[in-house]
Amino acid sequence: MLPTLLFISGAEIAFILFIVIMVFGADKLPEIARGMGKGMRVLKDATNDVKREINNSAKTNGIDTSIVSDVKKQLDSVKDDLDEFTGSVKRKL
Repeated sequence: MLPTLLFISGAEIAFILFIVIMVFGADKLPEIARGMGKGMRVLKDATNDVKREINNSAKTNGIDTSIVSDVKKQLDSVKDDLDEFTGSVKRKL
């Protein structure tokens, strides 16, 4: 069984790949994949630069950024409690 990606089944992924091969040709696929990879890398680098700039400006202005980790811990705790509760409800059904 193929894993689903964004609610797309394996057959649909295979069909999309077939159409891409028919439109662009097998010789262009490595170029397209390389271009997409470079684009994703540029996007990731840009988001990391923005995060770094926000953190640096927060530190220079004396803003406490530890609240983010505290909120994340609380959210994880609530998520675990909710998963535990819904798991017991699902088992009873």
